[in-house]
Amino acid sequence: MVATEAIDGCFEYNDPSSASTQAGRDHLGWGAPRSGAGLWRSAPTRSGDLRPQVPRIRSAALRHDRPSRRAWTPELARKEAKRLLGLVANGKDPADEKAKARLQAADTLLVIADQYLRNAKQRLKPRTYSEIERYLLASWKPLHPVSVFQITRRHISARIAEIASAHGSVSAARARTALSSMFNWAIREGLDIAANPVLGTNRPAQPGSRERVLTETELSAIWRACGDDDYGRIVRLLLLTAQRRDEVGSLQWAELDTGLELWTLPAARTKNHREHLLPLVPAALALLPPRRVGRDFLFGDGPRRSGDPHRGFSGWSKSKAALDARIAEAAGEPLPHWTVHDLRRSASTLMADKLGVLPHIVEAILNHVSGHRAGVAGVYNRARYATEMREALQRWAWHVEVLSTHKLGKAAA
Repeated sequence: MVATEAIDGCFEYNDPSSASTQAGRDHLGWGAPRSGAGLWRSAPTRSGDLRPQVPRIRSAALRHDRPSRRAWTPELARKEAKRLLGLVANGKDPADEKAKARLQAADTLLVIADQYLRNAKQRLKPRTYSEIERYLLASWKPLHPVSVFQITRRHISARIAEIASAHGSVSAARARTALSSMFNWAIREGLDIAANPVLGTNRPAQPGSRERVLTETELSAIWRACGDDDYGRIVRLLLLTAQRRDEVGSLQWAELDTGLELWTLPAARTKNHREHLLPLVPAALALLPPRRVGRDFLFGDGPRRSGDPHRGFSGWSKSKAALDARIAEAAGEPLPHWTVHDLRRSASTLMADKLGVLPHIVEAILNHVSGHRAGVAGVYNRARYATEMREALQRWAWHVEVLSTHKLGKAAA
């Protein structure tokens, strides 16, 4: 039996076996005056059961579809009516709330991430953008179908733990930062998200500042294992020049003056946003590849797809793994963990400790701004530093040439 509500608020139960039901006639009932339920219509189904239908809620502001396909009961009807009346009492239109819910459901993590990345691509350096893109599109892929309005701290914490387990705490921390930046941007763009759900989640433990300085024997093993390809040339240039990975990997012909043996790094490509003039010694110039027609970058394979902008070298991880494998094969054992940034730190340390290069000259080579390189003094001393930098880099190149004859073995490791 299905209930319909009478005018006085009592319920009448209509027997599906009654003559009126069998004749296929509808049964009408009214909600109680305070129920807000309005006119009810109970139509018989093929099986003879009565299915309640709600053609209209009494108030225009309360027009609303049933919350589900389940059979109505008087108790469910009362609860739904009270819920809708509560929305109206709070100044909300149930129809507007439903439309808002539909819009919010469409704003999935993938949709908002794509919008954020289009904005970020215009203002971030290529490498930074590439890393953020990878974290948002790959690391957070399991949450892509979820609306950003429904993502909770629990979702994020669980996924961070999975990333840390699979890829390490550093990747997890960076993925967390990328997601937090996206949510902050979305809120500033006007998305009515109550709060950034990343805030309040535990930050994965970060390793301390790296202090690894490669030994001369290790540097020799790395140098000897470098192939005559883009990555091999880049690694050797990193050691000879003590510059940063992407500064060398994205080196452009327009930055080089081979006649003056000078590399001018524009401010847009340096970490401290200061132009950097670096002398190039013959050993470094000898590593430059032949110029290719239509290519602005010295290294790399060009755009990934037709129409994409030109770019420098990519594939760092795969190339590093191949280099490590060659080192291990030559030495009979792998080199203790190292990164390409260790080459920069090692070069500067050995220049100072082994060759006696003065600290401010080392800082000038590294494009660090501190001490008497800061302010106006740094500008006036630039020309004098260029000469001293060239002398220091030449002495370092000779030293690298000598140490490249060292062999790595189990005793030396």
